[in-house]
Amino acid sequence: MTLWQAEPLPLFQIPEWTRLVGVFDLETTGVDVENDRIVTAHVGVLDADGHVVDARDWLADPGVDIPAGAAAIHGVTTERARAEGAPARRVVAEVVEALAALFDAGIPVVAYNAPFDFSMLKHEAVRHGITPIHAPAPVIDPLVVDKTYDRYRRGKRTLSVVAEHYAVPLESAHEACADAVAAGRLALALAERFGPWMPSTLDELHTRQISWARAQAASLTEYFVKVGRLDATAPPLDGAWPIR
Repeated sequence: MTLWQAEPLPLFQIPEWTRLVGVFDLETTGVDVENDRIVTAHVGVLDADGHVVDARDWLADPGVDIPAGAAAIHGVTTERARAEGAPARRVVAEVVEALAALFDAGIPVVAYNAPFDFSMLKHEAVRHGITPIHAPAPVIDPLVVDKTYDRYRRGKRTLSVVAEHYAVPLESAHEACADAVAAGRLALALAERFGPWMPSTLDELHTRQISWARAQAASLTEYFVKVGRLDATAPPLDGAWPIR
């Protein structure tokens, strides 16, 4: 039984935050948030129907070679990044500025697996001498929300799989724009499905996700130890959210 099935149904109301949501995604040279680099980025805004009302894309020259494995995923080679990409410092500064403007306006930013993107951006900002966003808020992470309200559903929780489960189209997966928009529409779909059980305010939803993510990391740590993927004496998985 899921959390939302276990509680009585309150008066249904779509959460107020769905009127406008920001969306954010990065494609990178790898998955090491401290040492890998940003290759492409997208920051946009969706309305309550999931229509794009504002959007901006960036292609950066990361200043390092893009591994073949990463290029195979997002389609940007080292040669293309060097020929067409803007300087990495300028891209990082503009992405930070765009996100800060959304947060200052009180618009929530949707990011799927938020700690990856916000942590990557933080380390890139520090690398280039740019003041980072130390505590991004308010943030909505469909991965954390989905795992909370449908905890026992089997299967992977990648963006493409979860989007398909909620009938959210995702074309050109692993392009920053496509992934960001799909994540935003997924957040709206989750609000429509589970809105009656969600916290009544955006601030409370943000705060709840901090504890939900921590609990999910602890549960996954316990599972990995049980199946032998993690030694019992190893440090637990990091459950910090939305940034590490």
